[in-house]
Amino acid sequence: MEDQKKILCVGLVCLDIINVVDKYPEEDTDSRCLSQRWQRGGNASNSCTVLSLLGAPCAFMGSLAAGPVADFILEDFQKFSIDVSLVSEYAECISPASVVISNISTGSRTILHMNRDLPDVTVENFSKISLGQFKWIHWEARNAGEQLKMIQQVEMFNSKLPEHQRITISVEIEKTREPLYELFPHGDVVFVSKDVARHLGFNSPEAALNGLYNRVKKGAVLICAWAEKGADAVGPDGLLLHSDAFPPETLVDTLGAGDTFNAGVLYTLSNGGSLQDALTFGCRIAGKKCGFHGYDGIREK
Repeated sequence: MEDQKKILCVGLVCLDIINVVDKYPEEDTDSRCLSQRWQRGGNASNSCTVLSLLGAPCAFMGSLAAGPVADFILEDFQKFSIDVSLVSEYAECISPASVVISNISTGSRTILHMNRDLPDVTVENFSKISLGQFKWIHWEARNAGEQLKMIQQVEMFNSKLPEHQRITISVEIEKTREPLYELFPHGDVVFVSKDVARHLGFNSPEAALNGLYNRVKKGAVLICAWAEKGADAVGPDGLLLHSDAFPPETLVDTLGAGDTFNAGVLYTLSNGGSLQDALTFGCRIAGKKCGFHGYDGIREK
């Protein structure tokens, strides 16, 4: 059944230790949090959570360091019915973790991330999977050289199939690291972050799309979300599309808003929706998510 094929997200899963405060702490002071919680994090992992809450069958592929943190993460994946059969566990590694300061007065999130020695997914891992179970594969750009080889395997798989049965390839280029930019020409859908756009000299989503569209392959879609300015996209017809942001009444928690936006776009496009609909839906659920902690509230869309 084509409809039951899954969306696979490849990338990071980590532990987020979230400290909720009513004002950002001064350096070298001792203050209390309003609350503290553990939450499964990582871009690809968060996008899976949102896809699952929207009703899309999905799977996550990434690495875990065996131990109590991995147990917590796997249990949480299970809670959201996310397929983790492609997760690799490594002994004697340290789990990636982020300490997050979430300021409810401004909605800001400040992240301190540590990822010491856990290997990313390799093409060797990827070559063992059965591609026929997926309709869409999304890569969070990380170890780009290996990821490029994975994408080439999907392109080879697609070349033997009629167009309507091919796997759609998307990539998210979020970090300002030059080696990641080699993935620009390899996605059918490419998400470029505000940080990357600014790093490359662009001060608006329109300027970023106009300046970067020549980096993507012919026929691809390029999308750039810009926080409170909403998001823009351009497709093969060259038309610049825009959606305004949909801020909540009270800004509570912006952690994972970008991952939520990406998931909304993937969900809409993978179900045959238009690029404009995908952009608007992505902005709408990302805005909604900023109005509460975590992701559970997305379910009541």
